[in-house]
Amino acid sequence: MSQENPYAPPTAAVADIGTATAAPRPPLWNPGAAASWSLLLSPVFGAILHMKNWQAMGEPEKAATSKTWAIATVVLFSISVVLSVALPDSKAVDLLSRLGGFALLIAWYYAIGKSQSPAILARYGDNYPRKGWAKPLGLALAALLAFVVLATLVGFAAATLSGNA
Repeated sequence: MSQENPYAPPTAAVADIGTATAAPRPPLWNPGAAASWSLLLSPVFGAILHMKNWQAMGEPEKAATSKTWAIATVVLFSISVVLSVALPDSKAVDLLSRLGGFALLIAWYYAIGKSQSPAILARYGDNYPRKGWAKPLGLALAALLAFVVLATLVGFAAATLSGNA
């Protein structure tokens, strides 16, 4: 009588799978965490980290789309600052700035931000090297502080030039 279990699944010799054919797993930032940090730090943060992830994954087209989102967000925030300086007592500009920033975050997330998590999961699963958060969070906070300082200086300069200071 045979010692094999007749109820066992079929087996095959596949010793070479997983060694030579496996794609390298680049270190990546968790795309869901990057999107979550974007709630606090703006869609620029998430778009830049997603851009870096796409580059590491060898997806230049998607990286370019993320870069476009980052640049567009910076331009829209800059326009918001200029409008706030030009129309300082406008409740409409204030409301538009607040709602516009949130709408931009939602638009970025559903347009491209949300697509990276399933792409990483499909390609690498949960087993890929993770990049640390200290450097990107530190740079993002420094950039945010620089943006606030620059916006404040623009506001003071505009007030001084108009004689309202």
